[in-house]
Amino acid sequence: MDLDSLLAQVQRADLLRFATAGSVDDGKSTLIGRLLADAQGLYDDQLAAVRTASTRNGQVEIDWALVTDGLKAEREQRITIDVAYRHFSTPRRRFIIADTPGHEQYTRNMATGSSTADLAVILVDASQGVLTQSKRHGFIASQLGIPHLVVAVNKMDLVDWSEDTFCRLREAYLTWSAKLRCPDITFIPVSALLGDNVARRSEHMPWYDGPTLLGHLESVPLVGTGNLIDFRFPVQYVSRPNAEFRGYCGTVASGVVRLDEEVVVLPSGRWSRVARIIGPQGDVDHAFWPQAVTLCLADEIDIARGDMIVRAGNLPWTAREVEAICVWMDEAPLRVAQPYLVKHTTRSVKAEVSEVTYRIDPNALHRQPAGTLGLNEIGRVRLHLHQPILCDEYSRNRATGSFILVDPTTNGTVAAGMVIDRLHVAGGGAARNITRHRGRVTPGERAALLGQEPATLWLTGLSGSGKSTVAYALEEELVALGYTCMVLDGDNLRHGLCRDLGFSPADRAENIRRLAEVAKLFCDAGLIVITAFISPYRADRDSAREIIGADRFLEAYVDAPLAECERRDPKGLYAKARSGEIPGFTGISAPYEAPEQPALHLDSGSRDVPSLVAETLGELRRRGVIDAGRRAAPGA
Repeated sequence: MDLDSLLAQVQRADLLRFATAGSVDDGKSTLIGRLLADAQGLYDDQLAAVRTASTRNGQVEIDWALVTDGLKAEREQRITIDVAYRHFSTPRRRFIIADTPGHEQYTRNMATGSSTADLAVILVDASQGVLTQSKRHGFIASQLGIPHLVVAVNKMDLVDWSEDTFCRLREAYLTWSAKLRCPDITFIPVSALLGDNVARRSEHMPWYDGPTLLGHLESVPLVGTGNLIDFRFPVQYVSRPNAEFRGYCGTVASGVVRLDEEVVVLPSGRWSRVARIIGPQGDVDHAFWPQAVTLCLADEIDIARGDMIVRAGNLPWTAREVEAICVWMDEAPLRVAQPYLVKHTTRSVKAEVSEVTYRIDPNALHRQPAGTLGLNEIGRVRLHLHQPILCDEYSRNRATGSFILVDPTTNGTVAAGMVIDRLHVAGGGAARNITRHRGRVTPGERAALLGQEPATLWLTGLSGSGKSTVAYALEEELVALGYTCMVLDGDNLRHGLCRDLGFSPADRAENIRRLAEVAKLFCDAGLIVITAFISPYRADRDSAREIIGADRFLEAYVDAPLAECERRDPKGLYAKARSGEIPGFTGISAPYEAPEQPALHLDSGSRDVPSLVAETLGELRRRGVIDAGRRAAPGA
């Protein structure tokens, strides 16, 4: 193969980022040096320099650890202190290696070095067993959302290539890691010093029939750690070279954006359309993670650094109270209520830790009560931010779910954090020093004034079942009969009151809670409320019934078969869900729990809207919500 063909092949190859981690003296640097040499990833002058340094240290054989341990202090102490990055490639794949420190003192370096990895290699010394630091690094890797772990049981030559030792260590690690969020763990017995099962199969371990380390690295599936669904574009810089041009520069943190697509600018909530997308080579019709581009919008909107451009209908959390897993990186311990600075995407916000919920013991993965976190400790904390941030859960979106804490007095990074939840303060009983006030007008007086009994008709069903159609047709009939009513439609509320919510089970629950509180207020005002929400979970609907009051809550199941809903697909959502553009979509990739005993069962799959409205009016009359004798509006 000529040079041009080889370079073209390398450029087309996938890129795998991986990190090595483990305890001190487990052989991480030696493994990486051996891997680079056997994969022909070292130049002749690099290899000669390592030979010379090895001879200077009095060693006959090459000390492969010197390939990555480049600092003088590292070579003197024979430990890795800082993260060393190396690039190499094979005909099948390109690689970026982060060789991270093993010493407990430098755990913070391991966390930062592994933050962008697709795979982590955790080394275990076969002669020493699974140590606490190896467990700590495995735990951090799982919290960082690294999808693949390789446990390399190293120094097999020191235990006589024993299969029993390998199996015992594998079982010990599997038992410990059962609680971790890591879907893929591979165990490989190796000898980094001698090269067994690093890039070539070992003759000393015929009992092992799995891949070599290099073979696994070349073949492990790359699902990617980026999110290509939720479009997030944190604005880094506003480009204004002249009066005719205004562009918003930044890196696509996740998702895809296309020309003419409707977008929302947060936190202002202003809508616009993408007029231009400018990449490094000029105008393009789309951009995706992790490209750096400039977006131009069709409308003049006040946008600044730290704002975020997102897709309409797919919004991040807008949160001032968040819960996060933090890795503490500072010599000085965490202090509750002390001012810190949160750096999140392109935004910096003042904040303080309001509570340390617990500390995590990496050895047993137990939660321990804690009032603070010390150097290299990991725990769950609650953060209060002085201004809201636009974030997602870290497990869903690394870019918008991660942040760092900075000490404003020293400007030093004190912690790395991963958002796991945001606190719904309004619904969590956190509000204090407030008193509920009641007016002198009674519900009966309002009912007499309006000539109706307040009630909430809760329409639930799959998307496309006809909830909104029935709701608005029913509203029209009730108004024609002279009744005062209001439709609360799910999509409409998500444009305003609930625009900060996503579609996770927790966000759906909060969405329903807010809707129920609004419906309760409307009922208190004497209105008939008609809701049109999917509300897929029984527990959420039961919670709404409790908030509104069982005597004023009528559950109506708008029932149409999934195939019929998908055939209608009025918003094109089912097609997007089938193609993977919308995760967690009810009926496709998320469950719908149908009502067990609804007040009304409206078969919208086989009946027309007028008959469904007539049945609903009949039920409202039977329950005394509306007057059975009233057939037309007063004065009609």
